[in-house]
Amino acid sequence: MVSQISTILLAAGLSKRMGGQDKLMLIYRGKTLLLRAVELLDSFDFHKKIIVTTEERLERVTLPDSVRAVINRNPEAGQSGSLRLGLEAANGEWYLFLTADQPKLTPECLRPLFDLAAANTGGIIYPSVNGKPCSPVLFHACFRAELSRLTGDSGGRAVRAAHPERCLTFETDMPDCFDDIDNENDYKKLIGAGCVCPLQKERQ
Repeated sequence: MVSQISTILLAAGLSKRMGGQDKLMLIYRGKTLLLRAVELLDSFDFHKKIIVTTEERLERVTLPDSVRAVINRNPEAGQSGSLRLGLEAANGEWYLFLTADQPKLTPECLRPLFDLAAANTGGIIYPSVNGKPCSPVLFHACFRAELSRLTGDSGGRAVRAAHPERCLTFETDMPDCFDDIDNENDYKKLIGAGCVCPLQKERQ
């Protein structure tokens, strides 16, 4: 089942809520958020593994041979631009969209996505935390054309909202794994109150 999935790691965002800091270069447990996301991508035997990122970020990470890089030269256009670029490089029965700002994700966290995909066809599958949808999202290939027409920064949420009858979700029993890092407070919470935040050190 997993071999029929193309996975697209969206890693070209502008970190607008991080006060000018590139959040994907922040460190968690000795590795940048970007590197941790790449390692997660490489840990699966996916049909295709694709990262959509900027030239600057690509220069700061070593990709495994199994991962193909696609450069987004216009990240200002929003997440949908990265999504479309990733789709152009992908094929298969399912498309899994990962983001690079969920550093605690593990293969075990994502296993229910694949179990639901194996038991269903033509759906949109995602985890929920306390009833709230979150990333990553797995789209069946029947939504490819609709995803390719997206614009702006909403990503695949618009397609999910347009097809509630096709959505399948699971309430995760590992909610902390799905925490995302959007701003400085999120990052400080991630590294722990007892740690010195790199964001603070840069400003001293």
